[in-house]
Amino acid sequence: MLYLSNLTLSHFRSHKLARLSLDGRPVVLFGNNGSGKTNILEAVSLFSPGRGMRRASAEGMTRRPEAVGWKLRADVSVRGAHHEIKTFSENGSARRVEIDGKTATQARLGDLSRVIWLIPSMDRLWIEGAENRRRFLDRMTLSLFPDHGETSIAYEKAMRERNRLLKDQVRDAHWYKVLEMHMAETGHAIHIARSTALDRILKAQKTAQTAFPTAELTLEHPDGIFPETVDDLKTALSENRARDLAAGRTLIGPHRTDMIGVFQAKGIPARDCSTGEQKALLVSMILANARALSQDLGSAPIILLDEVAAHLDAGRRRALYVEICALGAQAWMTGTEIDLFSDLGARAQYFEITEADSISSVSAFGS
Repeated sequence: MLYLSNLTLSHFRSHKLARLSLDGRPVVLFGNNGSGKTNILEAVSLFSPGRGMRRASAEGMTRRPEAVGWKLRADVSVRGAHHEIKTFSENGSARRVEIDGKTATQARLGDLSRVIWLIPSMDRLWIEGAENRRRFLDRMTLSLFPDHGETSIAYEKAMRERNRLLKDQVRDAHWYKVLEMHMAETGHAIHIARSTALDRILKAQKTAQTAFPTAELTLEHPDGIFPETVDDLKTALSENRARDLAAGRTLIGPHRTDMIGVFQAKGIPARDCSTGEQKALLVSMILANARALSQDLGSAPIILLDEVAAHLDAGRRRALYVEICALGAQAWMTGTEIDLFSDLGARAQYFEITEADSISSVSAFGS
């Protein structure tokens, strides 16, 4: 099982000093709005590769007005082994990671810990622009393939350089060839990883005993079918150069992909579903993501669910808790009222988050 057994936040967001002692059960954080519940979830999200659930800068996560930097420490239990993980930023510097006292890479962090999440800002996923759906897709993909992040960064860097040439109206093909080859290699790898991740999510949905609806997911590209090979993508970038010069930016590649969702049982596009149905589809995808990861890791990932109970009816709340416990996941859930989690009973740990004299305190509640 993967879980945090101890968590300490120092000068992180609203928390000057907060400590939680945990035993692997699901975790319920409840309290008034603004008390710092979501900040704790964000802290937990940083114990996995990536920029965390808010995608904030290291400087942006430091407590004000001190602004001296922040530190997070956790004891992580994974597959019967125990590790101390620290992640921190000093005086606004880039985030660093240490595992068992030694400096570690994001890839090494991904070897030990995976965290996935569902937060309120995702509720509009199906009705907003494609950029947010790509980000959601890439987060699922990164959870399954930790090197996806580095590949995406490499692609974006090459594309920025190509876009600079396009904006400057550089027409000499020599300047583009190396960049387009690099974009083709990394862009094709991004597409394959995304496609594989979606296949895994769909399979995990269809083979699960779940009360949540299955989302049929496909990738859509502005120019139709995505180029099948690296050479095909390289050729497409070259042939599209004149159109890109007119636009001043790259118009073909994985950065233009959209993820389309359909409520499978009803055959209705997710964007046309009710608010409740859209939320249920998102929950289904997160649970499927957890199941797919369980197959890879031998245990469920840590799951963060911010204010999820308030947006589900009583029946679906109960179903969610049953599925979380069946997965054996340490799911962290927030809400303003503890009653929202009454169906969990003693299967969870409860912490009331309060604020006093500008120093956040965390006190255990329940059993």
